[in-house]
Order: sequence, then structure tokens, then C-alpha cells
Amino acid sequence: MREVSNRQQYLRSLMDLRVRTNLARRPTTVRLLAGLLAAALIAAPLGAQSGRADAGPAVAPDGSAAKPRFRPDAWWMPAEDLLGFVEIPGGPFEMGTDVRIDPLAFDNERWQGTVDVPAFYIGRFEVTIAQFRAFVESTRFKANERALQGQPDHPVAFVSWPDALAYCRWLERQLREWRGTPPVLKALLRSGWRVSLPTEAEWEKAARGTDRRIYPWGNEPRSDRANFQARGVAPVGQFACPECPSGLRDMSGNVWEWTRSPYQPYPYDPTDDRKDLDADALWVMRGGHFADPARNIRDQAPSHADPGAEVALIEFRVVISGY
Repeated sequence: MREVSNRQQYLRSLMDLRVRTNLARRPTTVRLLAGLLAAALIAAPLGAQSGRADAGPAVAPDGSAAKPRFRPDAWWMPAEDLLGFVEIPGGPFEMGTDVRIDPLAFDNERWQGTVDVPAFYIGRFEVTIAQFRAFVESTRFKANERALQGQPDHPVAFVSWPDALAYCRWLERQLREWRGTPPVLKALLRSGWRVSLPTEAEWEKAARGTDRRIYPWGNEPRSDRANFQARGVAPVGQFACPECPSGLRDMSGNVWEWTRSPYQPYPYDPTDDRKDLDADALWVMRGGHFADPARNIRDQAPSHADPGAEVALIEFRVVISGY
């Protein structure tokens, strides 16, 4: 009975997204909803897979104590030198789809152009339930209670676009004030850089690099590199991707990721990401989700949703940038 109840809640959340999204104007949203509804029919209850806040074995292969993946003293950020932030060098890249290379492109993707993206830092992983819970407990933020349910190292879901931005603002304050913030990040924040969601161009450049690849690892789908055509969400970073640019994880599959770019027809215009951010817009998402087919998890495949959408398959990762 527990599984039936979870799936009923899941279906209700998907139908709520449908009510609040303009299907007539946004053909890509129809593709998103079809995938979400299909996922609802096959998915195991969210959080059913094992995982812990440290998301690592108690003992390393050589018999020594394994290093935990996340730091309890740093709001469960990754236990890395830059707290999981990875530098993406500035410079141009080819954004969009070349149909001669990628015949799976949807009609609304069939554009390609050179976009110059300044340097930025992006999270290696999606934001976890443990990280979002630290924010909620610190601020008493009124979040959807389902966002805090599940395994601590799973990506946080049921988070609206404004909720994601609220987390970003909170994390920025913590990093500015905390004595343990890595000096590189501290200097960037003091110079005016901000913690935010990635723009659509930042997200795509981080996912594919500069060589026009279709997936983060290359031009062919690989089930050992991403969580797709699967039955449930996976812990963040579970799928290693040594070929992926900058060692990022889960840029394809697992859950959709919010960006700070409002939906606009291509060609992409960076100025769209700077103005009217309080307007009644739909917001671009990237990456696809665990039940999607390979076509939907390509680097270039965007979708979009109402900012108030709080559903099981939309999540986010954060950037530090001067944008």
C-alpha cells in the first residue's frame, strides 16, 4: 500500500505541472510531460535506492578508512578542495545542434551558433537532499515537505525555481561568511561573483565542452555513464564519467535541472538571461531524467516548466559566476 500511495502522490504532482504549464505555446513541454507520465508508471518509489549522506563505503579497497564524499561541517557540500565546484574556462563554444551530426534533434533544437561564455564554477553534483535540508533548517524556509524525504545523497526534488534561487542566495551568504571557505571561492565572491543557477549556455558548455559532442561522454548513448531508461532516481555521482568534461556527474539523466534562462526561441541570446527575470516566464531545464530515452538526455535537448512546478523529476545544481 505504501508504494501505491507514493505513486498516487507522484501522479498528482505531474498533473499539477500540466495545469500550470502553457502547452499550446510550448511544444517541448508536451515531450517533458509524456516522459514524466511514463516515468510515473514504471518508477520505483523515490528514495528506494540505498544511500547515505556520506555516500561512500566505510572501508576503502585497500582496507583503510574511506574518505566521506560530503562534509557535515560544510552543509554537506562535497569533501573536495573547492567544495565540489569545478572551473569551466572562459571562451567560445558551439552551442545548439548540428543536424548533420545529431539526427535525433527535435525541430525546436535545430540551430547552432558560437556563444562566448566567461569562466565560471559549477557544482560537480546535483544539490542533494542533505544540502537542501541544511538550508531549510538554517532558515526555516517553507519548502515542500516531500523535498526533504528520501536518502540524503539523492538529488533534492519537489523544488520550484524560486526555491532553487533561495537556496543559492543562502549558500552564497554562507560561503561569504564562513572562515573555512576555500580562498579561491572567497576571492571570487568578494569581487562580486554570485552563487546562482547556471544559464542555459553555461549548462551546455559544462556538459559538452567545446567539441560539439552529443552526450557528455561522446556521441553514443551509454547506460554505464548516466541514469536513463531506468526505474528510479540514483544517488548523485553514482555513474562515473571519466570522458565527461571537467569530471562532472549526472549532466545527462537522473533528474531535469533548472537553469536561470527564460524560455526563448533560438538563436540563443545571452541578454535574455539578464532581463525580466521577474516576468511570468517558463524556465529552461536541461539534462533529462532517469526514465527518459537516450534522445531526451542529449546535451542540446532543452525543456521548460512553470517556475512554480514542484515535481519529482526537476532538480538543480549551482554555479559561481560573474554573470
